[in-house]
Amino acid sequence: MHVKGCRIWLTQLFLLLLPTIGLAQETVATAGGSSEAAKWGYMAAAVAVGASSLGAGIAVALVGSAAMGALSERPELAGRALIFLGLAEGIAIYGLIVAIMILAKI
Repeated sequence: MHVKGCRIWLTQLFLLLLPTIGLAQETVATAGGSSEAAKWGYMAAAVAVGASSLGAGIAVALVGSAAMGALSERPELAGRALIFLGLAEGIAIYGLIVAIMILAKI
């Protein structure tokens, strides 16, 4: 799949999941621990982890392939390449933190 098709697919996925996230946050904030609120809270946590992991995977794939191409020409860029790969992996950690914050509210 080329980059443009991937971006279109991710945009559609994001627009599909955006109302679910907003509804889950509203339900957890107002319902005060009912089973319906817990259901939407768990859904929001799952979406946060899943979407951030998907985004991190795509970012690592793109950055990793570019880093390998750069390292083949200039090996002294290895440190910078690792920093950029670490930043791409940070996206998944942010999603995990958001999921933990959502689950703490349930």
